[in-house]
Amino acid sequence: MFKITAKTILFISLIGLISACVTNIAGRKQVMLVSESSAIQASKQAYVNTLSPLEKAGKLNNDAKLVKRINRITDKLIQQAVAKRPDSRQWEWSVKVIDEPEVINAWCMAGGKMAIYTGLINKLSATDDEIAQVMGHEISHALANHSAERMSIAMANNLALSLLKSSTEASDQSMSLAAAAAQIALTLPNSRKSESEADILGIELAAKAGFNPNAAVTLWQKMAQAGGNGGPEFMSTHPSPENRQQALKKLIPQMMPLYKAANKNK
Repeated sequence: MFKITAKTILFISLIGLISACVTNIAGRKQVMLVSESSAIQASKQAYVNTLSPLEKAGKLNNDAKLVKRINRITDKLIQQAVAKRPDSRQWEWSVKVIDEPEVINAWCMAGGKMAIYTGLINKLSATDDEIAQVMGHEISHALANHSAERMSIAMANNLALSLLKSSTEASDQSMSLAAAAAQIALTLPNSRKSESEADILGIELAAKAGFNPNAAVTLWQKMAQAGGNGGPEFMSTHPSPENRQQALKKLIPQMMPLYKAANKNK
């Protein structure tokens, strides 16, 4: 007689998450193990799991001036993200500044859960325009459903399953697995295609928000200069081919009218 175990229920629940081929905002078809709504729910838990130990360790930056600066930049980007994808208005957008002076990194989970590290801001002497390019790029990954795509890879490769061997509750397993996959997805490299999509969407969001498109090039120049032997953590999850700066330069003439229009009445 077939025995229904917690693992069996978990497997069935995961199969139930499989969605049909979907087309993202960039026009590319994606085959998903995880739906975007499931990715957003899992990312809420993963965001808490990621930030809680940092908060306990005093690693969440509370410098009022810096937090205000980052919020001002990301608020403008969020406005453009919502204009691009009206359904994202329902997302619970949030950004935190993580006080890690040596970490050059930033990310955005599914559903608009963001973070930027002080190392990126200070070690790169990043301007507002450059920070907007970073965060616009990261927001674009969420808009284009790349987070769910990476979560699907994490689940498909069972990267998170070993974390749950001691769990006995199937429902807890399912949610914990999804949250673990959401956290692991942050460390997985994006495909070159995903990076190209985020570059194009990100520079557009930033230009429409009133940030100089030329900063997309200066940002990556600074990233390369900060590389040293290992390279910034940001570049480890964002593969940067040699022609990337050239590709961004080619986009600038298309973006300058958007940038000028955004600043016309200022």
